[in-house]
Amino acid sequence: MSGVQDVREMSVAVAFDGMKSVADVLFRAGCPECRSSFELSAGALRLAIGATSKTTFYSFTCPECGLAVRKPAGERIVELLTGGGVRTLRLHSAV
Repeated sequence: MSGVQDVREMSVAVAFDGMKSVADVLFRAGCPECRSSFELSAGALRLAIGATSKTTFYSFTCPECGLAVRKPAGERIVELLTGGGVRTLRLHSAV
């Protein structure tokens, strides 16, 4: 005996058997109008990526007061939102 255990190949389907779904990502947000803090799913947020930092933002509707909120999105926010499955719109500047 060489001490090496029997290694079997496994398909991806077998490896993930029993996994039904991945937990939804929730993002913490706040409303500047009513000052509420809450969590939003990726589907409740939109990300717009413009040519500059001034034209890159995310938006959502406050679940408490109904205000349409728009906030600037720096590089880290863009990374977190896109990684969490937030729908993204790329803005193109007019020439």
